[in-house]
Amino acid sequence: MKKTALITGASSGIGLEFAKIFAKNGDNVILVARSGDKLNEIKERLTETYGNLNCCFVKDLSKPNAAKELFDEVAASGFEVDYLINNAGFGDNRKYLDSDFEIHEKMVKLNVVALMELCYCFGKAMCERKSGKILNVASVAAFSAGPYMSVYYATKAFVLSLSESLSEEFSENGVSVTCLCPGPTETNFGAVSDFGKSNAFKYLGIAKASNVAKAGYKAMMKGKPLHYHGLNVKVMAFLTRFSPRKVNTKFSKFMNSEYLHK
Repeated sequence: MKKTALITGASSGIGLEFAKIFAKNGDNVILVARSGDKLNEIKERLTETYGNLNCCFVKDLSKPNAAKELFDEVAASGFEVDYLINNAGFGDNRKYLDSDFEIHEKMVKLNVVALMELCYCFGKAMCERKSGKILNVASVAAFSAGPYMSVYYATKAFVLSLSESLSEEFSENGVSVTCLCPGPTETNFGAVSDFGKSNAFKYLGIAKASNVAKAGYKAMMKGKPLHYHGLNVKVMAFLTRFSPRKVNTKFSKFMNSEYLHK
């Protein structure tokens, strides 16, 4: 019997690569993003290539009640979600006071509140069935404070902490929760956030979205609570455990700085 994967932020980058993996494996795929045209194009391409059942839900998850609406609409459509991939999110690479507060607020609503509610709604259904897997996409940003990307780093720290907690709780009901922590990745995130101009992209290297998704998929299927993607990320995660927090913050500030920052 085919299983069903729901992927947020599925119109590009890591989310799109996850969609390809599930479709190739013969699973039904539910694509969620704000762009209806892109989603329909991807759905048609996946269906034509792999012949599985795919559908789209056009949803801006930063809007109030959007996550619960998505859960209700998916349930009404008759789908039972076996795999939940919380990939939707965005960042903003500038000083805290240089961004409009609305941007910070929207980031928290999407990166934190929507993810939290989707984990609650779909996680509850999975735990009742005693079957299912959840993967939350965090970041290397989860391991320290991040000047010039302060709110983004804070949201990813929340995702990591929540994911590790839920991993322990949900395991009692046969449901796994995996947190994927990649470093700079070849997606449109860098362009949208201006993070592509940062020292992190210059010195840490850029991973392919397809490789990040493949590694995340393997970790999720094994039921791993946490997966660091890339040697640099593993080293940074290890070092932040032993370095003073002030040192970690200074390092993040340098990595988040543009080449011209003094």
